[in-house]
Amino acid sequence: MNKKLHLTPTDAFPEDLESVPDQELQVLDSQVQRQLDHEVVVDGEPNPETEFRHYELDEEFADRDKR
Repeated sequence: MNKKLHLTPTDAFPEDLESVPDQELQVLDSQVQRQLDHEVVVDGEPNPETEFRHYELDEEFADRDKR
């Protein structure tokens, strides 16, 4: 399991979230959320890549809820 608390915009991110198991998806979501919070506090706004990843994760969770 990945021990990082944040997932920076330059860190690897899965191209296909559908294939990521639920538990790993939850870890990714936590890492991206922590990074998003960090960017807002430090830079005053989120990095577009982090925002996109956050959106993609939200969409995947919504799709899984429908199943």
